[in-house]
Amino acid sequence: MTCILFGISGYMPIVGFFFALLLPVPILFYRLKIGRQKGLIIPVVTMVIMGMGFGSLSPDILFYFGLLLLGFVLGECFERNLTIEKTILYSAGSVLASLGFLLIVYSQSHGGVFNLLSEYIGTNLKLTLALYEEMDMPEENIVLISNSLDSIQYVLVRIIPSMAVALILFVAWTSILLALPLIKSRNLVYPDFGSLKRWKAPEPLVWFVIGSGLALLVPFQSLKIAGLNCMIVLMTIYFFQGIAIVSYYFEKKRFPRLLKIFIYSIIAMQQMILILVVGLGFFDIWLNFRKLDANNNGPNKYTT
Repeated sequence: MTCILFGISGYMPIVGFFFALLLPVPILFYRLKIGRQKGLIIPVVTMVIMGMGFGSLSPDILFYFGLLLLGFVLGECFERNLTIEKTILYSAGSVLASLGFLLIVYSQSHGGVFNLLSEYIGTNLKLTLALYEEMDMPEENIVLISNSLDSIQYVLVRIIPSMAVALILFVAWTSILLALPLIKSRNLVYPDFGSLKRWKAPEPLVWFVIGSGLALLVPFQSLKIAGLNCMIVLMTIYFFQGIAIVSYYFEKKRFPRLLKIFIYSIIAMQQMILILVVGLGFFDIWLNFRKLDANNNGPNKYTT
């Protein structure tokens, strides 16, 4: 299954990216099912196949390595019966630290991390522009994007840290949600995270949001970039809370499964609705949309 997902992600660039995000799920499942030593064989073999497929080390293969490592570390955290916050924090932190180290080592032959990332993003932006041209996008839009490539590249290179953190956090969260029903159906051991539909971000995070927002207003470019990076990570966390609110009301109102899938798809595809979900998570601090209190916000067994 892992190799199939890799094959799809490697040879179907656009759709394949979303399949790649599923790579941690089978790694997590088999880590719990067959144990640490045997479970480690699967990501190792997959990495060997990936290396043969790509032919050489590249930022792309580092990305796939991070996804495989994420699944394995999630399994380690599951076995230690950690809380949902610690499970995601430890697994994401381990992956980001490993990828950061490997990226630094790999970039030494490319003039440093900044040059490597700048070159990689620049190449992908040109490929994207070429794809737009093949799709017969209006000429004025092509010219606008072409004239803005340098500015886009400048911003993207500087927000890569937060984008990497946000992506790993998102993949860790979704991997847990996708893997739990499968793990439960096979009677494997899994932590009692409680009902994730009732999850809330720590309240002190709101001060970091306020600080990041203020940093975006100051006339210093370095502080603006730092504030933007912090804001991206924080908005990812509040997205988790917002989607938990949506899921809570789906369950409360007994929405049909097909309708839930449709709405989740709309959230994923429509940026404005996604921002609305983030807003739900953020303002839930004061408005308490789910009317949670000390009596009904305690640990509950995971429910599908």
